[in-house]
Amino acid sequence: MQFIDLAAQQQRIRTKIEENIKAVLDHGQYIMGPEIKKLEEQLARYVGVKHALSCSSGTDALLMALMAYNVGPGDIIFTTPFTFIATAEVISILGAEPVFADIDPETFNIDPLKLRQALAKDAENDKLAKGIIAVDLFGLPADYDQINTIAEEYGLFVIEDAAQSFGAEYQGRKACSLADICCTSFFPAKPLGCYGDGGAIFSDNDELAEKMTSIRVHGQGSDKYNNVRIGINGRLDVIQAAVLLAKLDIFSEEVSLRQDVARRYSEGIGSITSLKTPYIPEAMKSVWAQYSLLAKDGQHRSLIQAKLKAAGIPTAVYYPKPLHLQTAFAYLGYKPGNFPVSEDYAQRIFSIPMHPYLSKDDQERIIKELSQA
Repeated sequence: MQFIDLAAQQQRIRTKIEENIKAVLDHGQYIMGPEIKKLEEQLARYVGVKHALSCSSGTDALLMALMAYNVGPGDIIFTTPFTFIATAEVISILGAEPVFADIDPETFNIDPLKLRQALAKDAENDKLAKGIIAVDLFGLPADYDQINTIAEEYGLFVIEDAAQSFGAEYQGRKACSLADICCTSFFPAKPLGCYGDGGAIFSDNDELAEKMTSIRVHGQGSDKYNNVRIGINGRLDVIQAAVLLAKLDIFSEEVSLRQDVARRYSEGIGSITSLKTPYIPEAMKSVWAQYSLLAKDGQHRSLIQAKLKAAGIPTAVYYPKPLHLQTAFAYLGYKPGNFPVSEDYAQRIFSIPMHPYLSKDDQERIIKELSQA
């Protein structure tokens, strides 16, 4: 059994993928070829924003967003400790300081109340708060009504880290349209993934979009030898754009199939009292990048994972160590106990197979093994 079955998806669209790649080979425009513009237009239309800029990865999308706001040494950016390192890594790369706020115990996303408390504490210390990166963990959007309201009160920008949530919805709006700048990833395992690294940035702000277009290609101005700012080499590969165009054709259907898989899981696992199933707030729709459960404790999780492995069922842990306890961020001075919800969940959380092509029979087998474990 596959944790994420990319082969089943490829089997559906292999001919279209090969046709698209052949078109790239035929026209030979391997850097910023016509597939890039076509993809960006389709992405912007799907999300419902003015600007979509493809780029080399979800990490570079976040980096370019921060660069567009001139983030640098002395700046404070607030985010969650319960996420992949890239979210906070890009803050540190620019010399700014990540400040964490604990997560909501129901959604796994940053807790607006804890965010407000962290902002108030830093305001007392006269630190230069500049922005917030909210993460849509496992495919569920964060609470952007509250986050954006808090940001407005403090004069901060908000970046939506939608690396896992492209295709999700929040009160009728698509993920990647919920903040000033929104970033996603097309890593192969994501809901919309290419066959390598890739990402995209979304915004309705013309000025920010223009800046990030420049940053994406070494800060170029009127031509590539006229550099008006410091930038990076952040372009999406044209062949990856060709792959994504083929996948976009079936993406809406796959989002619907993910809902079916998640519903069967929740109905089947909900009666297992020792496990906590995901919570989806009203007026939100997760795209189910992962289906994650909470065991009673670390020992219980290990037991369940071992029994599932013996049955040929793969599992994964996202994430086993919160960012504030990572060696890379030791310089920030955080200690165990600073973010108790994140620390507790890191010991208990595990994910089971989740993808649009997971059969009902396989799901029933997973649910049976979970119940016995």
